[in-house]
Amino acid sequence: MQYRSLGRTGVMVSELCLGCMNFGGKTPEDESMDIIDKSIDSGINFLDTANVYSRGESETVVGKALQRNGKREQIVLATKVHGRMDDDDILMAGNNRRHIIQQCDASLKRLQTDYIDLYQIHRPSNNVPIDETLRALDDLIRAGKVRYIGTSTFPAWRVMEAIWVAKELGLNRFVSEQPPYHLLDRSIERELIPMAQTYGTAILPWSPLARGFLTGKYKRGEDIPGDTRLASDMQGPFKKRTGQHFSDLAYDLLDVLINIADEKGVTPSQVALAWVNQKQGVTSVIIGPRTMEQLEDNLGAIDVELTDEDHAKLGAVAEPEQAIVPYYHGSMINFKPSEYGWL
Repeated sequence: MQYRSLGRTGVMVSELCLGCMNFGGKTPEDESMDIIDKSIDSGINFLDTANVYSRGESETVVGKALQRNGKREQIVLATKVHGRMDDDDILMAGNNRRHIIQQCDASLKRLQTDYIDLYQIHRPSNNVPIDETLRALDDLIRAGKVRYIGTSTFPAWRVMEAIWVAKELGLNRFVSEQPPYHLLDRSIERELIPMAQTYGTAILPWSPLARGFLTGKYKRGEDIPGDTRLASDMQGPFKKRTGQHFSDLAYDLLDVLINIADEKGVTPSQVALAWVNQKQGVTSVIIGPRTMEQLEDNLGAIDVELTDEDHAKLGAVAEPEQAIVPYYHGSMINFKPSEYGWL
């Protein structure tokens, strides 16, 4: 396991970050805690969750696991705020001071810790000015409840705006951004990664396996298995975007991915993860295993060496100028927060 600086902070985090979204929901508590232990034993020192994952259950499980193994101080612990935490209370969502401070205290309690290493704004908001958000986060840092702050799925211009506002007001600035990034979506290479490299911002890609499509379990011309995440997504607000995964172009890419994996004697998912991990500007790749078997497969990605020829083959069918699945929160065009339960 290699370690890289979390942006310009100097805090060293593992090249793989354990995403804990499934814990307390799709993954039973005992297995979730075992996956956390196995990850830490394998060298991962970076855990990422969010208050909205199973409405707090993920944070609760992570807190229990770190209490059980006694390794909280060895972990860079990240969580997020923004999403709706109560369907019947309009105040229980958003990027305003009231919600951020309230939810930080709730997350600390569930995580059974005195501080959060990286507190992230889960999505941007058009309704709250960034200075309102930054002032609240700065107060949390000064109170010792938060060490660093970051964003998730912010386009480059919003991160840049936040950096400028923080400088103007003398506030702590965002040190990281979590964007979707995988072989089906390379759009962050246009602006976000160059911006991040210029200003010392860590890039923490989520969905490196394109919601499971790049594992190779989906076959051209066959029905989507009903127990998969993509099948579930196809029934909700992500239907249009998810459907793009199953284009001819996507399957052409998958064919190349599988061929490279077969040549190396590894799995397609390991090649896909290795591709993201080895891209310029990437700090730590967020994996989201649901089972111990998936974790063990994901861990094998750090040993996969991709050659220039491998990158050329993949790049020929996955050009950043023609992202198969666009960075859908990047421009926020036609984005309706109400469809996603967000303000």
